[in-house]
Parts: sequence; structure tokens; C-alpha cells
Amino acid sequence: MSSLSQNQNKTQKKKKNSFLASNPVMRRLDSVDEFSESNAASYGGIAAKTAFFLLFCVAGILLLFVIEKPLMFGDIVNFNVYKFPVTLYTGEIIALIASVILGIVFQLLAFFAKATTPVTGALYCVTQGYFISFLVFKVLKGYEYLGALALAITMVIILVMAILYSTGVIRVTKKFKMVMLTLFVTMIGSSLLVLVGSFIPATQGLVAQIRNNLALSIGVGVIFIIIAALFLICDFDTIDHVVNDKLPKKYEWAAAFGLAFTVIWLYLKVLDLILKIAGNSKD
Repeated sequence: MSSLSQNQNKTQKKKKNSFLASNPVMRRLDSVDEFSESNAASYGGIAAKTAFFLLFCVAGILLLFVIEKPLMFGDIVNFNVYKFPVTLYTGEIIALIASVILGIVFQLLAFFAKATTPVTGALYCVTQGYFISFLVFKVLKGYEYLGALALAITMVIILVMAILYSTGVIRVTKKFKMVMLTLFVTMIGSSLLVLVGSFIPATQGLVAQIRNNLALSIGVGVIFIIIAALFLICDFDTIDHVVNDKLPKKYEWAAAFGLAFTVIWLYLKVLDLILKIAGNSKD
């Protein structure tokens, strides 16, 4: 059988299962039917572009220190995040809200307008870096080392997932992807229910009890981390398809952003869990 026929068969198989991919970026890659013998995607190219996106995340972390003083205007607002006292100026709050909104916009653009991914993906990573910097240097003020601890744990999880995938201990089958899809939908659905419930007077008390239940909160946090870690497996599998099926090199950007997106998401989930545990230990 010719290589072209083999690629066509692989494409047909991928199209049947494309809706099961881990995130919109990877799902779109699974349905691509373009091939290139002379200018195909490579693991090295995807790794370099993933590093490119993560460097923009670091730039976002540093951005907080660059614009910190100019944002010190307006009233001073005091509040708690997981029992950590936080003091912000109105300008800092506006910048934080803007980073969240822009993050959502750039994320959607990077997902669905793949031609813009090199730019919108980088800008998304900047917003996430800024948000991470806020959590580490504003919320965890005096406990910044916990941000480094979260990074170390995240790197260990990535390494473990890479080993489990490369050795075949975890295989990405149709059943595996279906389980991941179910977990993802359940996670999003439960988060939305809690969010909506927090605005309904009749359920506000119940939502508050759920959020204040440390054991339940930690359990949910661990489950979210496990889901994010398993999404890495799906991402690794899709990257294999991008390289082995010889998709054009331009698709390296989408594959790299998909992986960077999952890595950042995983770090935020680990950091969130550490915040909850550390905040409770302050009592």
C-alpha cells in the first residue's frame, strides 16, 4: 500500500474519533487531511514552539513587576483568597480583570483561528503568566516559594505522564478518550452549577458549605489535577499523529499551543490546590 493510501486511511480513522480529542486545538488537528513529505512537522519543531509559548508565559509573570507601580491608583481594596490577605489598588484590580477577559478572547482566537495561533497563543500565555504572577506574588506574599513548589510538582507530573505514554503503560484508545470526554464535561458542568448556585439565594448556603469543606475541596482539586494530567496523554498522542502522519510544518504551532495550554492549566490546578492547603494551615 502506498504512503498516500496509508495516510488517507489514517485520516479517515481520525475523523471518526476527532470529537473525542482533549481540547479544541487537538481536535482540529485530528481532522486535518493535509500531508507534506518535504516540509513535515517534527518533534523538535513542536518542542521549540512549545518553549516559545511558555517563554511568553514567563514574560507575563515579569510583566506584573513592570506595570505594578503605574497601577497603584484609586482606592485600596482588602480581601482574602483562601484565607490569604490581599491588598490591591483599584488599578491593579482593573488590570487583573482585563487579563482574565483578554485571556478568554485570545484563547478562543488561538483555538478557532489557527492562522493567528502564533500571535494569539503567545498573547494568551502572557495573560496567564500575569495571572500566575498575581497568585504567587500578591496572594502568596511571604509564601512565594509555594509557587516554585507548584512548578516542581507540575514538572514531575509532566515527566511521569511522558514516561507512562512513551512506555505504553497508558494507551490512548477510543475508550480512554471517551472517559476523558466524560470527565471533562462533568468537570465543566459541575463548575457551572456551583457558579450559578452561588448567585441563587436558595442555594448560596449550600454552595458556601461545599466551598468551605476542606476535605471535599482538596478532593475536587486532586481530581482536576488528575484530569489535567491525563489530558497530557491525549496531547502526546495527537502530537504523535501530527508528526507520524506528516502534517505540514505549519501545524506545529497548533500542536505546541495545545500542549502549552494543558501545561499552564495543570500548573494552575496544582497551585490552586497548594493555595487551599496552605491557606487552611494558617489557622
